[in-house]
Amino acid sequence: MDLILVRHAIAEERDPERWPTDRDRPLTTTGIRRFERAASGLKRVQESVDLVLSSPYVRAWQTAQILEEFAGWPEPVACPELEPMNDTQTVIELCARVNGAVVAFVAHEPLLGELAAVLMAGFGAPAQPLKKGAAVAFSSEHGVTAGGVELRWWLTPKLLRLLAT
Repeated sequence: MDLILVRHAIAEERDPERWPTDRDRPLTTTGIRRFERAASGLKRVQESVDLVLSSPYVRAWQTAQILEEFAGWPEPVACPELEPMNDTQTVIELCARVNGAVVAFVAHEPLLGELAAVLMAGFGAPAQPLKKGAAVAFSSEHGVTAGGVELRWWLTPKLLRLLAT
């Protein structure tokens, strides 16, 4: 299985008056524009994906929809296991239940950075945070486990945008 982690693009600042719950906070106009280019670049690196699972939080969901439109990836499926308050063990257990040769998760920090570290080095490894709009890919021939994956690539949003040109 190949697993791609994508952090949501640049979102609006927290503002309880505009978004009483953090789950409703959307992407900024700049975040949308930049990630549209990044998604086009991501398509050059990873042309096809079998399944896209996304946190149902608005900013992650919008990011997943941009991947569908600009990278040609499948329509996202809402996945509560990718909400920010979950832990890496929950997400690793999710990996065992999904079907697909190439699966993408669209979610949040600190969950994704913690997951990346655990996948590469096992539990207890220091987090490896992803920038907003960044993507990282792992491969595993024997299932996704702590310390049991191989890093394929790790791309910042700026590099992804450059790939779009």
